[in-house]
Amino acid sequence: MEGDLALLGKYIGVGLTTIGMGGAAIGVGNIAGNYLSGALRNPSAAAGQTAFLFIGIAFAEALGIFSFLVALLLMFAV
Repeated sequence: MEGDLALLGKYIGVGLTTIGMGGAAIGVGNIAGNYLSGALRNPSAAAGQTAFLFIGIAFAEALGIFSFLVALLLMFAV
């Protein structure tokens, strides 16, 4: 019973970690998207905003991948 409870706690921790970091990735994606939407309403500024678009997409993707990696580490290494 004690080993089962520890395993259940590990799975709950993995789920909470994944949900939390996945939510951060969604938030960063929303921030980057809204920033780009507001900046591109001015067509003359569109050429200068593509670097910020790629940085925002990279942060959102990185947080999603980190969430997956942390979940794997917690599942199999701890």
